[in-house]
Amino acid sequence: MKLQQLRYLVEVAERGLNVTEAAQALHTSQPGISKQIALIEAELGVAVFLRAGKRFTGVTEPGMEIIKVARRMLLDAGNLKRVAQQFGDQAAGSLTIATTHTQARYALPDAIRQFTARYPQVRLGLRQGNPTWIAQQVASGEADIAIATEAIELFDDLAMLPCYQWNRCIVAPPGHPILRRKKPTIADIAAYPIVTYDFAFTGRSRINAAFEAAGAVPNVVLTAIDADVIKTYVALGLGIGIIAKMAFDPAQDRNLRALDAAHLFEPSTTRIGLRRNFYLRGYVYDFIEMFAPHLDRATVDAAMK
Repeated sequence: MKLQQLRYLVEVAERGLNVTEAAQALHTSQPGISKQIALIEAELGVAVFLRAGKRFTGVTEPGMEIIKVARRMLLDAGNLKRVAQQFGDQAAGSLTIATTHTQARYALPDAIRQFTARYPQVRLGLRQGNPTWIAQQVASGEADIAIATEAIELFDDLAMLPCYQWNRCIVAPPGHPILRRKKPTIADIAAYPIVTYDFAFTGRSRINAAFEAAGAVPNVVLTAIDADVIKTYVALGLGIGIIAKMAFDPAQDRNLRALDAAHLFEPSTTRIGLRRNFYLRGYVYDFIEMFAPHLDRATVDAAMK
């Protein structure tokens, strides 16, 4: 049994049983993957995949357990390399963070500035997407850390560490009638066209829940994946905006005004997601603590277990 055979099993499963896509991802041939999978099935004495002719159509019951173990073995193999790297050169390596635009634009800059100053030899990568994609990136090993508000809790193989709570504000052009309401209600907001986050992003479920509880239907005329786009279209007069409060800067957003909306919506919690039992380099612990000072190494280790 070879690690490469385990990679083939896991990759085929993660590619929806599409051997062609798995071969492309692993830079090998489709017949080569099929042959190696047949060899490991023969060695184990059980079929991992169901077949219709030469095509994989499903995963057998023992195959599901085998793939789980294969994932753990590949993770441990990666951990061995990371342990060696940790003691070989503690200040060099790479760190890939998967996050949303709002976190990347408004929450992360200070931590990244500190981190790059302390670890100039670490290659830092930011990948932006919706929360489900972000969590998948870490669960699959494509990224080291997920930072998001929603969806991380849906992945059992990720440890979740709460970072901070935040809420929303309403933005509108100067002179808009909504600004006369010092403490607007959901009904007040529902009276106007709304520009806000896409359904998969940045605590949108809290917004939906507040309207539902008030028996109101929001007139959402435009959704976007980041606050900068929302603010652009609000300034153009398309409607009033509901955005994360951290995304409004009076100095930069001089063409808009904001009203606090914390009394309308439940607060959201931004979390860090990490693969359980994943070996973290020392500088990863440092980055986490720079971003969320209460998450020291002991706290992170306890969550990872």
